[in-house]
Amino acid sequence: MLYKQIRANKRKTIFLVAFFSLLVLGIGWAIGYIFQADPVSGIVIALVVLAIYLPVTYFSATSQVLNMSGAQEVTKQQYPQLVDVVEELSMAARLPMPKVYVINDSVPNAFATGVKPEKGVVAFTTGLLDTLNREELEGVVAHELAHIRNYDIRLMTICIALVGVIAIIGNIGSRMFLFGGNRRGGDRKTHPILIILAIALVILAPLAAQFVRLAVSRNREYLADATAVEFTRNPVGLANALRKISGNDEDMENAKPATASMYISNPFGKKRKSKKGSLLATHPPIESRIERLQNM
Repeated sequence: MLYKQIRANKRKTIFLVAFFSLLVLGIGWAIGYIFQADPVSGIVIALVVLAIYLPVTYFSATSQVLNMSGAQEVTKQQYPQLVDVVEELSMAARLPMPKVYVINDSVPNAFATGVKPEKGVVAFTTGLLDTLNREELEGVVAHELAHIRNYDIRLMTICIALVGVIAIIGNIGSRMFLFGGNRRGGDRKTHPILIILAIALVILAPLAAQFVRLAVSRNREYLADATAVEFTRNPVGLANALRKISGNDEDMENAKPATASMYISNPFGKKRKSKKGSLLATHPPIESRIERLQNM
């Protein structure tokens, strides 16, 4: 089951990269067409932004997330139970032992990062360690290891990077349109339908990309919950952990909207309390996740 999911996730990564790359090229063409420049020039500009932004984000993602969260690497001497649990479940998941970090924050939460298992990192807040018992902690650790095992971190890192590229190019196009960028008139005919299509693409592509990224994020949370149960053979621990996490309505101090989807639960308390699903939600409702766990 897990090996099939890993292969499926790798195929999905290729599909998503292709989808987002087409959006990038589409926006580049649109900007070139709207302003009557050579559409090829717009595509070239888009490709240049993509070629710079994507690798920079991909290779610096782990350090950026850890720095933004204020996480600090810890040893077994400092947190013996936590490191023991990570070691045991890493062996159960057949994963290299990830580095273990702790965030000094009273809000219970956790995340994993690292674009491949050999570079895996798991981080937990002091609030989570103070709130959960060992069984519940095992559920959370298994969930984070599941993200690493299923290559979710790589998938979401690429999604975030490509959405960022699309947002940058779309913002450039929108500003040029709103502030009356210099159009080259008279030397090239434009088709009204293509102009409308190009404007719509500049405006809607960033929104479409964001919706797709968030949908992928919600789906990966359900999958990580299910994979965690395969590791622990115990859905109760994770379900109880999610209940305790959902009982806190405070925001994490160093959480950023850009990295919210990486946590086991939305790090912003009021949004975590939402009981209904939303197209703009980074996570599925905790009630829905608990229900699925109870049905396993």
